[in-house]
Formats: sequence, C-alpha cells, structure tokens
Amino acid sequence: MATSSGTWSYRDRFHESFGRTYFRRFGDGLVSSIGIGTYLGDPTDAVDEQYHEALVTGLENGIDAVDTAINYRCQRSERVVGRALADADIEREEVVVATKGGFVPFDGERPDDPGQYVLDEFVEPGILPRDALVRGTHCIHPDFVDDQLDRSLENLGLDTIDLYYVHNPETQLAERSREAVYDQLEAAFERLEERAAAGDINHYGVATWDCFRVPRGADSYLSLPEVVTRAREAADSAGNTATHFRAIQLPFNVVMADAFTVEAHETPEGDKSALAFANDAGLDVFTSASIAQGELAERLPDEVAARLQGDTTAQRAINFARSAPGVTCSLVGAKSADHVAENVAAGTFDPLGADAFDAVFE
Repeated sequence: MATSSGTWSYRDRFHESFGRTYFRRFGDGLVSSIGIGTYLGDPTDAVDEQYHEALVTGLENGIDAVDTAINYRCQRSERVVGRALADADIEREEVVVATKGGFVPFDGERPDDPGQYVLDEFVEPGILPRDALVRGTHCIHPDFVDDQLDRSLENLGLDTIDLYYVHNPETQLAERSREAVYDQLEAAFERLEERAAAGDINHYGVATWDCFRVPRGADSYLSLPEVVTRAREAADSAGNTATHFRAIQLPFNVVMADAFTVEAHETPEGDKSALAFANDAGLDVFTSASIAQGELAERLPDEVAARLQGDTTAQRAINFARSAPGVTCSLVGAKSADHVAENVAAGTFDPLGADAFDAVFE
C-alpha cells in the first residue's frame, strides 16, 4: 500500500519539476494534485493498451494518484491499472490507488443478456440479495461490498487498496428512503471498517455524482454530515478506535462548481458547501470530471481562462479544479500518453490562491 515514506520519496524525486502545492497531504503521506482516471473507453484490448501506456507515462512522470472502479470497462480498467503498476518504474508504496464498488460489473465484455448474467453471477450464488438490487444495476449490501472488494484486489494484483469508495450511493434513492440509504451506508461502512482492520484497505469513502452538490430537499440529496456520522458509528460498531472514512469524490469543474457554491450541508455554524464541510471535517476531496470528460479541453469561459495559468485550455481547466479550497487531487481521464503529458504539465503552473479563486465567483 502507499506509505508515508514511499509517497514522500516519490515527491522528492519529482517536486522540483512542479509548481507550489502540486503534492498535497493525504493521510500521513502525500499525493499528486493531478490524478489519472480510467472511466471512458470501450472494453477492448486496443483501449487496454492505450490506458497501459498512459498510466505508465503518468506514473513515471509525477502522477501518483490512480482512480478506477470495478465496473469501468467491464473490469478491464482495474486489470490494466494492475498491469501498469507492475510495469512502471515506480514502487508500489509510492502510489495511491483508489477503486470503487457498487455497480454490478460485467466481466471483460458486455453479456448478450445482462439481466441473466446478474442473476447467474451474483443473485443465484447468494452474493447479492435480490431485494438489495436497485434498478438491476446497483447494490451496497455488505456481502456484495465484500465480494467486490475481493475481486478488485485480484484484478489490481494488490494486497491492499489505498482508498475504496462506495460508488454513487445516491443511486439507492431511486427505490429507498433517505433514512434507509443512510442505514445501508452504515452497514457497508461497518464491513469496510472490518476490512480496514484486516489490512485489505487503508481508507474508504464515497464516490458520488450529485448527492453532495444539490440543494437539500432534492431527490438525490444526501447529507455529508450524516454520512460522516454514520461512518463514525460504523467504526464504533467494528471496534475501531477511529474511523477509516477518509475521502469523498465528486464532480468539480468550471461549469459544475456546485460543490463550492451550493450550501446544502447543515452544521452548527450554518449551512456549508460540500467542499467547505469536507475541509472543516478533515476529509480529502478528489474531484472527478475535472475537464468535463474533455468538453473543457476545447473552451473555457473567457473571464475564467484569463485568471488561470497553463499553456493549453485543458491545463487551465485542470488548474481551476485543483485551485478550489479543500481539493486534494483533481482526476483527469486519459488514455493516451500525449494527453497524460499535457495533463501532468498543468502541475508546473501554480494554482489560484484562495482570494483569486473566490474572485471567479464574484
């Protein structure tokens, strides 16, 4: 797993090539503030090879944060991440590896009959209780989380996953009450606390799409303070002295800035945005969709672009995302070595300071 000494060693090897605050605190170690995501692309051998080259390029040139999920590209993304970790000229202890479980994954390719596949692979063997499945695609029952974590460890070829996310828990709100989803999360967290104590994961969190950045009362809303409370209760139930709940992942970019602007999370000091609450609670934030899946690589609003440093539009978009207060790392999907080189070069420029970032919204 990633260690303090390993990530500091990685930083020492690369930090002179980058601007200030490129490497940021994560737990007792460090992580690059630009990471590689592995979501997009068809489940083919050709795309596997593109990702492999991109990942090795990133790992060998200053990116030590890799994000994937078991359902990405029918488990192929996890497997190619594992291959890249083995092939790159880096040490395992230098890299923060994150993955996710929650969406039912296919294996290698999309089956002709997805519903029958889910029944045969997960429901009939008792891995996934039928009544825990939402929309035929999503489950966060503890037994399913256990199974998915085991498969992810195998896919990645790792003994320990640094950060394991419960993936898009708001999906459960389609068929369950908000209180029932909090209960489900607490049960999943308790299982993850047990797996952390066993050494299978180092930290866990929740990776979300919209639940933390919509107004309170929206159909897809979940309270981040309540989720943190449930994690603490899960740690107590598991007999751990402190929770291993460490991070959240959510979209954040120039055109999706709700995590900074929408004050939806109730605290004794008043309502706060997801980013503000996470920062105050000591949670790390990993941003997804940092260049809006490529959309912001073409154009940024002129008034925003003028404030940002970077040689390309994509670099300026990345530097906006990693300038937000409380952001630990901004993830950018890249399946070509050229794109990775462009993305990592964004880190040679300084991000906006807090006052300059706030001024964007004035």
